[in-house]
Amino acid sequence: MLRRIIIIVIILVLIVAVYFLIIGQNKQATSNNESQTQEKQTNVSATDPVLVGTGDITSCSSTHDEETAKLIENIPGTVFTAGDNAYPNGSTEDFNNCYSPSWGQFKDRTMPALGNHDYNTKGAAAYFAYFGASADDPAKGYYSYDLGQWHIIVINSNCSEIGGCQAGSLQLQWLQSDLASHQTDCTLAYMHHPLFNTGFHGNTDELKTIWQTLYDAGADVVVAGHDHNYQRFSPLDPNGKKDLNRGIREFVVGTGGGSLYEFFKPATNIEARNDDTYGVLKLTLHPTSYDWEFIPVAGKTFTDSGTDNCH
Repeated sequence: MLRRIIIIVIILVLIVAVYFLIIGQNKQATSNNESQTQEKQTNVSATDPVLVGTGDITSCSSTHDEETAKLIENIPGTVFTAGDNAYPNGSTEDFNNCYSPSWGQFKDRTMPALGNHDYNTKGAAAYFAYFGASADDPAKGYYSYDLGQWHIIVINSNCSEIGGCQAGSLQLQWLQSDLASHQTDCTLAYMHHPLFNTGFHGNTDELKTIWQTLYDAGADVVVAGHDHNYQRFSPLDPNGKKDLNRGIREFVVGTGGGSLYEFFKPATNIEARNDDTYGVLKLTLHPTSYDWEFIPVAGKTFTDSGTDNCH
């Protein structure tokens, strides 16, 4: 009888041990699956970089650049500037006293572009001294870099300062060569002056050859500033006609801190625009598409967001 009881106890112990062994293996498998899912999500995030910024940014006579800087603080990624970085003259004092206290905190992740106010200091010398290697060659003010699977081009739209932007100009020759050697699926360019603009300054017609070159190469997005408001255009060809197959989508984002401008022209081929809100443009660059989001400063409600595929 005792022997039978011992055998039963041993069998029960073995059953319990096997049960807990199976449970443990299932938990480990679940944990591994969760880790793999987490790792996969992290990898996806790592391949989708963010480009965030605006133009027409800092001034010691305004606090709006401090407001837009607070937005950037909470957005990891590469920061772009679309020119007119430090009002009024882009001087050493303007950069040290106005830009540095607000947007200067992002200097180590900023890839800047030149505006006309930056050239109020001869040769934009203070701009090049402040940004250093990130601003590239002081004789040019244009350069390119890769971000994830995107090719990013920084244009110097102050054409008169660098010998023009027309056919045969040094910048256009460089742009053609750069595009030929970076034949990626997705390309974005940013600069200060917009070719198309419904605001106070109007169109910058001398940039048409630049746009044509980008268009011929299949570029997807152009970001500009200069007019102090927000505008999102339909994809356009170099003549300003809607082209949903090959057209370039232009964003005008001059909402960094300079006093805002009203619109002066009808909203032709405009999908969204606003002239009373400071904020920044966040672009999430996926391998074959992009998301955009205009993020307003605290207290404002206007926003704009969407997604589109590369050509």
